[in-house]
Amino acid sequence: MSRVLIAPGPLRDIEHAFGPTLRAAGINFEYPKREGFAFNAILTEQEILAQVPGCAAVLAGGEPYTPSTIAKLAAAGLKVLARAGVGYDAINLEAATEHGVAVCFAPGANHEAVAEHAFALILGLIREVRRQDVAIRAGKWPRTAVRFVRGTTLGIVGLGRIGKAMATRANAFGMRVLAAEIMPDLGFCESHRVELVPYEELLKQSDVVTLHVPKTPLTKNMIRKETIALMKPDAIVINTSRGGVVHEADLYEALTTKRLAGAGLDVFEKEPLAGSPLCELDNVLLTAHTAGVDLKSREDMALVAAQAIVKLLAGEWPAGWVVNPEVKPKFFAR
Repeated sequence: MSRVLIAPGPLRDIEHAFGPTLRAAGINFEYPKREGFAFNAILTEQEILAQVPGCAAVLAGGEPYTPSTIAKLAAAGLKVLARAGVGYDAINLEAATEHGVAVCFAPGANHEAVAEHAFALILGLIREVRRQDVAIRAGKWPRTAVRFVRGTTLGIVGLGRIGKAMATRANAFGMRVLAAEIMPDLGFCESHRVELVPYEELLKQSDVVTLHVPKTPLTKNMIRKETIALMKPDAIVINTSRGGVVHEADLYEALTTKRLAGAGLDVFEKEPLAGSPLCELDNVLLTAHTAGVDLKSREDMALVAAQAIVKLLAGEWPAGWVVNPEVKPKFFAR
């Protein structure tokens, strides 16, 4: 009988979402044994090496899987790393492929959650929710006119699942929608009144720029001093994609010199965020990398990860969920 480690601590609370799927397939699963560590803290590399050997799969969170770690785990029987999420930055794909380990993610399980969160940041900034809340709590009554969303231009960088979900919401709010996308869905753009423009032109025209791209060498520091210079001084930036897509020092400078009006950030170059000068600004809304993890999406992502594990260990190939498809020959040869 196969063993699976459920690595993220919070998933203990929603075993009902994924447990029946694993049990029905005859798979035993267990949780990390953690003495002296915070329940929700991400497993360290040392903890992974101590607890994963002997497991055929890991239902994974954000814990690090380096080349040396993957080599050791694969030698000890690991075949599948299934992320309960859509990002897999912490997993070295080249090493996983080399050692025959299939890496999976959960596409389509949290894009609505991210879009809702991104729009919450947009509305919070434009309607000055934080400023009013702080002032009222201080005994003031800041009843003044605020900015509006309807009729303004939303620039979506990356028109995948999340970007499309942003477009549908922007339509409902009466916004003009621009998008920069290297492989656009032309049918979607036509039906949802999305204008495709080059990235630089999007920056020039948008009142709100929202980022929905993976972290790659091409997207690193997409928002930096040179690109900020193209934007309107009253524009705001929303980043719910990945830390490192925004150059935080350049963003801070732009926000403090009134080169930009505001920013809503859910992801950061280094997490947890601590000691950042961004925390001192009142034209920034900060959240703790929670955009894609609401109560429903968390269950959906855990379920997809469990289903991927079941299929792979049963000899099936869930192509839409495997992010390193070139591993297939080595995976089945093990």
